[in-house]
Amino acid sequence: MSASAPGATFIVLMLPFLAATIVFAVMATALALVLCYPIAYKVALATPPRQAVWLFLGLVIPYAIVELMRVYAWTTIIDNQGLVNAVLMWAGAIAEPIQFKRMPGTIFLVIVYTYVLFMVFPIYNVMSTLDKNQIEAARDLGAPAWRVHARIVIPHAKPGIAVGCIATFMLAAGAFSVPRIISRGLQSEWFGQTIYNKFFESENS
Repeated sequence: MSASAPGATFIVLMLPFLAATIVFAVMATALALVLCYPIAYKVALATPPRQAVWLFLGLVIPYAIVELMRVYAWTTIIDNQGLVNAVLMWAGAIAEPIQFKRMPGTIFLVIVYTYVLFMVFPIYNVMSTLDKNQIEAARDLGAPAWRVHARIVIPHAKPGIAVGCIATFMLAAGAFSVPRIISRGLQSEWFGQTIYNKFFESENS
């Protein structure tokens, strides 16, 4: 019993971090869906093919850069002397820098940016198979935009939404670089950070 006690204690201590990370990952996935659904709809159904190509390039080109470089680039935006604070202070909107690194929403936003393609592409792929005549017919019959999405677009896009949510949730739940780099230890740890820290703290990994 005494030999297994440390292991059991370790598992109990890790459960709050795991539960919090799952909640954070669900919230990040929900935010990604809210932001990416309009993008996928715009590219798939509401944009001429030639313009859709440029929108796709705008999404894909930044992902040719290594993920760590893109994450570190965000630190120059949200840092105390970063772009956002510099603009706000120059405009006189704030007197002191905003501590973005202490805001959980900042991590969610960067995670969504980091994994946006995993949400957009599945939804786009399914939406692109929808017959646009159905949307036009619904509009001709007087259906408002929200009803068109609720009764036509979303039911058709459900498989893509499911795939995008699963992929984004898995990546967010296992995220390590984004929480560590963005928060700089000023927020509660995500489970990936906890595993990393405990692995290197232990004398018997």
